[in-house]
Amino acid sequence: MIKKKIEHSKPLIDLLHGETNEGISRRTALKMMGVGGAATVMGIPSSLQAAEAEAANIKSDKKAKILIVGAGSGGIMALARLHSALPNADITIIAPNEIHLYQPGQVFMAAGLYTIDDIKKDNKDFIPDDVNWIKDEVASFDPDNNKVTTRAGKEVTYDYMVVATGMEYHYKWIKGLTEDDIGKNGISSVYLSNLEEGTAKGGDITWEWFEALKEAAASGKKPKAIYTQPSTAIKCGGAPQKILYLSADHLRKDNLGADFIFATNSAKLFKHPEFDASLQKVQKQYDTITNKFRHNLVAIDIKNKVATFEETYEIKGEYDEDLEEYDTSEETRMVDMSYDFIHIVPPMGASQALVDSPLGWRKGSAKGWLEVDQHTMQHRRYENVFGIGDVCGIPICRTGGSARHQAPVVVGNLVAALEGKALREKFDGYTVCPIKTEYGKIILAEFNYEGIAPTIPFLDPAEPRFFWWAFDLYQLKPMYWYLMLRGWF
Repeated sequence: MIKKKIEHSKPLIDLLHGETNEGISRRTALKMMGVGGAATVMGIPSSLQAAEAEAANIKSDKKAKILIVGAGSGGIMALARLHSALPNADITIIAPNEIHLYQPGQVFMAAGLYTIDDIKKDNKDFIPDDVNWIKDEVASFDPDNNKVTTRAGKEVTYDYMVVATGMEYHYKWIKGLTEDDIGKNGISSVYLSNLEEGTAKGGDITWEWFEALKEAAASGKKPKAIYTQPSTAIKCGGAPQKILYLSADHLRKDNLGADFIFATNSAKLFKHPEFDASLQKVQKQYDTITNKFRHNLVAIDIKNKVATFEETYEIKGEYDEDLEEYDTSEETRMVDMSYDFIHIVPPMGASQALVDSPLGWRKGSAKGWLEVDQHTMQHRRYENVFGIGDVCGIPICRTGGSARHQAPVVVGNLVAALEGKALREKFDGYTVCPIKTEYGKIILAEFNYEGIAPTIPFLDPAEPRFFWWAFDLYQLKPMYWYLMLRGWF
């Protein structure tokens, strides 16, 4: 058992004995951290009765064969609601994982505040007994014939299907790297996990990496630590920066530092300027942080501790008199960076079965992801197919908060389609990314297709706050287990 560091938590508890530095009293903080208060804060119905009344309006007595593929956050949320909405339906779920992981908790594992036991439960607790659970994986999709085939060769037909297969990690897409290298030679990755086996080794490995980084910093030599973010979409776009800031704060507590390098394929820290500006301020409170924008990790020399990045840069051409601007073009070059420690976020993608099927997008940055309408969550070409969660090729960050908002849309529109009615439920693109800027503070980045969408408008959403840290660390996990996965909101 890894010994967890808890010193960081004590000041957080102390804050609850008086006024916080943002003017919220202990009474208010405790009330808002309670299930009822927290539910109100996050836009959840004030009582389960209200939620149940809302769900009761989405019901159908029709018989149908419903197939759900995947039993992560999105799949289980959709299952809970469909099971309630369609009492006469024959529901099947295909998923190999008997263990369900609260994946946001892996970052708190990396910070030394959770253990694996804090973030896992049996999936059987969330799958009703009258649901046919096939503990396998889909090997191929055949939407033209309304069927799928599992790895074991079993054909499963459906009238309606919800695809919730999530995303897969591809460490091997980085030349010279395999999953077995994570945890060795100064390499960590908080993402390292196996949902089928119910393991989340990346959390513990990264906590050990935090400690090793501190030990190196204490030796008198300033270590160089690189944090990467790939060119692909990833699960929780803010996670690479969370590891950067938490590890930097872990050193700062003992007046230690390192040469930190954030190497991201993005052109800035966050796509919304308000959050980008706030994160720039956050970086200034730490020892040297150098941002290497538009740098994508493509190879690594593990033995010599050298990471190779493909840098995309702009070339200024001739001046255009008519447009009154310079012509520009993009080029790439390879850049080698030595390191002592490196935290790697792997490239990610949809499952190969989906990529090879007719269900995926065939163009642009969404290629291979599930082709659904970004508002109705219905497939754009197969009307009896819906999608939820990370697998969907829509223009948002991939988070559990998004899946929570998609679930009632998916179920409402699937029931409407089954009834032959118009699809009226609309997903507005809501997502939430709790960016941990230090032990004890979080920027709760909430936004949708239109822009920033804070749940509490009177609080500056770009301001790092203890309140959001306390909510995320103490309240969000039980809400996930006992409300979200039960389909009660």
